[in-house]
Amino acid sequence: NNMRTLGFKDEASQKRIAQETLDIYAPIASRLGISSIKGELEDLCLRYLHPEDYFEIADKINHTRAERQVQVKAISEELKKMLDELGIKGEVNGRPKHFYSIWRKLQKGKSFEQIYDLTALRVIVDSIKDCYAVLGAIHTEWKPLPGRFKDYISVPKSNMYQSLHTTVLTSFGEPFEIQIRTWEMHKIDELGIAAHWKYKQGNTSSSQTIDDKKLAWIRSVMELQNDASDSKEYLENVKMDLYADQVFVFTPKGDVFNLPNGATGVDFAYAVHSQVGNKCVGIKINSKIVPVSTKLENGDVVEVITSSTSKGPSRDWLKFVTTPSAKTKIKQFFKKETREENIKIGYEMMERAAKQRGYVFSELIKSQYFNRVIIQQKYNAQSVDDVLAMIGYGELTAVPVVTRLIELRIKEIGQNKTSKDEIEQVKSKPLTSKKKNDAGVLISGVEGMKIKFSQCCSPLPGDDIIGYISKSRGVMIHRKDCVNVGQLEVERLIEASWPVANNEKFNAFIDIYAQDRVGLLIDVATLITNMRIPMISIDAKKDNDGTAVIHLCVEVNNVEALQMLLNKLKQIKNVTEVKRTSGV
Repeated sequence: NNMRTLGFKDEASQKRIAQETLDIYAPIASRLGISSIKGELEDLCLRYLHPEDYFEIADKINHTRAERQVQVKAISEELKKMLDELGIKGEVNGRPKHFYSIWRKLQKGKSFEQIYDLTALRVIVDSIKDCYAVLGAIHTEWKPLPGRFKDYISVPKSNMYQSLHTTVLTSFGEPFEIQIRTWEMHKIDELGIAAHWKYKQGNTSSSQTIDDKKLAWIRSVMELQNDASDSKEYLENVKMDLYADQVFVFTPKGDVFNLPNGATGVDFAYAVHSQVGNKCVGIKINSKIVPVSTKLENGDVVEVITSSTSKGPSRDWLKFVTTPSAKTKIKQFFKKETREENIKIGYEMMERAAKQRGYVFSELIKSQYFNRVIIQQKYNAQSVDDVLAMIGYGELTAVPVVTRLIELRIKEIGQNKTSKDEIEQVKSKPLTSKKKNDAGVLISGVEGMKIKFSQCCSPLPGDDIIGYISKSRGVMIHRKDCVNVGQLEVERLIEASWPVANNEKFNAFIDIYAQDRVGLLIDVATLITNMRIPMISIDAKKDNDGTAVIHLCVEVNNVEALQMLLNKLKQIKNVTEVKRTSGV
């Protein structure tokens, strides 16, 4: 109704509402299989978003309408004659193509003359057997165009749409699209899932009851709503589901599953059942064992290998699964099955985030604000453990929680004169008065304070650095480009620099990514040894996709020496990326 009366709105409102309808409501109508509503919504959106294109298409259709009507009438008579000869009871009618569908094909570079289905004919019969019989008669009478036949009866669309589509070269010398379907398929196309409730009310036989598989998308959307942390996340998940192109894959028994393009073996496992996904230990595609992250292609036969001894999904799966449903079910597992572990992980993450900002988490957590503000009001949790568990399984991230806690802690001790006087005393000293401390850093006006290097950015001589006066850990030295500096209190920041000459050693952390091969680790270790650089630690692992990841810690004098090492490492065979990290 809003779209039908959009002409009464101003132009800006027309475009805003039309775009929202095209982005959200028309795709939802499509997924629910309600083609009549979908088509009208899309045409009305085109009318207000691209009025010139809309009226140009309308004009071209009107110019060819009379000629098409003659063709439609003649071909309809031929089809009715075929039905009579086959002894099949059915109906033949026309379906004009929606303007928006024509416009999309024009946008892909097709000319108006190349669109063969401006008017398609529908043949509606009583049974699936009759559908294929009519198809055979049509292909006998007229030559089908290669690549233009689609069987949506044996492999339905995700919105339950079923029909046979074929484009043939008729006696008029022009291609013409014909759709063949049963009456039930036709009603489902018009009413979508609502057709199932209609059937159930009118007929209680088992053949007319709701098919659970056909309503799977509705249930998945409801699950997303229950598990989304906010409305924005929910909307993004639904849009991801709406716009994804589909791939059709099969179980070894021949059951069909349609999944978004780019879906992996794990997505398939969770589409079968949540417990199949949780117990998955491997995937077979076309009888061959492949990594669980392998992307599926149309026609693949997929088998899930499960084990009763499996401890559950891997957290790494969240990095490559594409379906919102699979992501939700994996998060649910970690939320419910590994609560104690999640609490421990969450505590460690909070502790690390607090430490990087110069605070002790065990002290922050004692704040009166933690229970009253952080737990109850902000995250609607019942206890500290609930918040830690949410962080542990990924529903919350530690940094925003810690940042808010620090803000509240500062507010709590806002009247602490000693703390304020300490800051003012340090800041009041001339910035030119610099003294070298035991950590080998020149800082402005600070004497007798402990100096530590922040682990979040691991500064090296040669990096631009800055100091931060923490409340309990002395002065923390950060790189100026550290992402955490922007979140620190400005009044506690203080100038810092490296001396001209510094022979001290500093730990530097490096991550190396490469295509795995024999001898890769030896080549890395040999290079570091030949450069006479002390190596503190080395750790390597191989991902499912064949990527080797090597974590290094080495001792260097300055950032120039580190950069030289990075450049050398990049030249090693099969290495794809080398980057400096914080080591945290």
